[in-house]
Amino acid sequence: MAALARFRSPYFLQRTYSLYSRGPKPCGCLQQYQSPCYMATVSGMGATLAEETEKPDKAILEELKVPFSRTSVGTFFQDRPKLGNQYLEDAFLQGYLKRHLPPKVFEEVNQQLERFGARVADEIDCLGRECELNPPQLQQYDAWGQRVDRIITCPAWKKMKEISVEEGLIAEAYERKYRNWSRVYQVSKLYLYTPSAGLFTCPLAMTDGAAKVIESLDISGPPAEAFGHLTSRDPKQFWTSGQWMTERKGGSDVAGGTETVAREQADGTYQLYGFKWFTSATDSDMTLTLGRIMDAQGNTKQGTKGLSLFCLKIQNEGKLNGIEVQKLKDKLGTRQVPTAELLLDGAKAFRISDEGRGVAAIANMLTITRIYNTIFAVANMRRMINLAREYASKRFAFGKFIKDHPLHMQTMARMEVQTRGAFLLLMEAAKLLGLEETNMTTEQDQHVLRLLIPLAKLYTGKQAVSTISEGLECFGGQGYMEDTGLPAILRDVQVLTIWEGTTNILSLDVLRAVAKSEGQVLVSFFAAVQSNLDSSVNIPELASSVTLVHAALNKLREFTQRAGLKGAGFLELAARDFAYSLARIYIGGLLLKHATWTKASPADIYSAQRWCEQDLCPVDTANRVGEYNAEAVSMDTILVYEGSPLLKGEL
Repeated sequence: MAALARFRSPYFLQRTYSLYSRGPKPCGCLQQYQSPCYMATVSGMGATLAEETEKPDKAILEELKVPFSRTSVGTFFQDRPKLGNQYLEDAFLQGYLKRHLPPKVFEEVNQQLERFGARVADEIDCLGRECELNPPQLQQYDAWGQRVDRIITCPAWKKMKEISVEEGLIAEAYERKYRNWSRVYQVSKLYLYTPSAGLFTCPLAMTDGAAKVIESLDISGPPAEAFGHLTSRDPKQFWTSGQWMTERKGGSDVAGGTETVAREQADGTYQLYGFKWFTSATDSDMTLTLGRIMDAQGNTKQGTKGLSLFCLKIQNEGKLNGIEVQKLKDKLGTRQVPTAELLLDGAKAFRISDEGRGVAAIANMLTITRIYNTIFAVANMRRMINLAREYASKRFAFGKFIKDHPLHMQTMARMEVQTRGAFLLLMEAAKLLGLEETNMTTEQDQHVLRLLIPLAKLYTGKQAVSTISEGLECFGGQGYMEDTGLPAILRDVQVLTIWEGTTNILSLDVLRAVAKSEGQVLVSFFAAVQSNLDSSVNIPELASSVTLVHAALNKLREFTQRAGLKGAGFLELAARDFAYSLARIYIGGLLLKHATWTKASPADIYSAQRWCEQDLCPVDTANRVGEYNAEAVSMDTILVYEGSPLLKGEL
């Protein structure tokens, strides 16, 4: 009777409910789950409890252990996709390196990348997730009211800096152990690292870019000494660099938007005054920035010719170097990277370019950062596909694993083709950069490299957004859940179409490359594509694909000849489609050439075939339907502003 009294007491009921309301154990072990009738048993204590009074307590509790009670969620849990060694799982990367690298170089690089691929999966990936979950914070004042402007980053972000030094992610490119293949090796390593790096590739991009600029300039003193820090393998000596060019008036329009001024000092240094609207990796050790030198009367020269390039350390004797951090940016993605608005109030700096040659001097940095932009795009496309294909072997729906549903495999195959094409475009740029850095390029190589940098950046940025968005669908609803980490990938890649120039800005840069070379860039482009096609003509399986690329190449050649007679306005309107055409045709040639390799797989041939079946020359297609004529220009504006009061005024 005493036991029955205890069972009927409110305390016992409360304790029992609490016991079975606890969630899963931290270790993730499956629980014994309770019946849905348990809630009714607790809430309607009358007849139900009366019927059970004759049963022993233990028997009652055992009866309650039925699946799907109030406090249980069933026994099935979908396995999450597992991250394996991304080098060993990337047959296309391995094939590319084996095809291109000298045998001895490949043997050594192959071992290093296999080792690094394991480190990415076992250690780095978890750190990257920590960076995502613990974004930087700004402490503007200390406890006693002093202005400190301290950017606080998580331990994982700091560990990423150590890892980047240990792995020589910058040093590999400048030590040139593998001569012209050093860039290909470095890019391959960054390609494996990037999706797991928690966006630490952002400061690495600007660090690499700063090292490239300093190496290319004939300078001495502290700025020259910075090169050793930027390329060091010693964690105590290694510096990261920022890049501060964007101001309130404009991003890409640095000529019209840069208001920062520089006052020369008696010791030859400068003091900088200005407001930087967007500074990436603001916690770096140093930075490069543009400014206008003031003369004795306080005047500055406007336009591009008034801009000079400066180098400055962020801190001076433990304090910020004439810098105030106004705020951290609240961004859609890339939240791991501290991005800030800064006021420069007498920041001590060194001029490292000739006066008025700042834009020309920083061009080398843009080359590097745009390649990193491409690495980020392609690497995250690959990561999304690798996770999705692993998940497809675990997710069982409608009677079979989703990898056994042909429609799902067709969708993933289209994503794979896009990723392979983007990868070859990236590696071609890396290969040509390596040749340039070791003085091994031909004139044609130099022209093609100048063209490929903006092309690769603009085209792969768009591919990444599309492919990764498609990839989220491969996980169904889980692809939309923040705690899976998958949505962060889509948010982060969206920056790729904006940072270092939007798609339209980069398309105009392609036109500038053509105009500045007086058309020689295009001559070299056509010759390079033709060479790739010539190597593919004797492969029967590729014959129809070669024909398609040839046809697109001829259409592009005819378009450029006609466009040259129609003036700059016509070409500017066609610039985006023109750039897409260049990218698709060039990638088609690269895929076809790769498919001719003696060790090419059936998948290599199939991916080349699939790529060549799309519209390879969209600029010709759009031109034929009149998208670039005067009427279309007028109608574009009317279409966009229909119903808007702005249409009635002057636009």
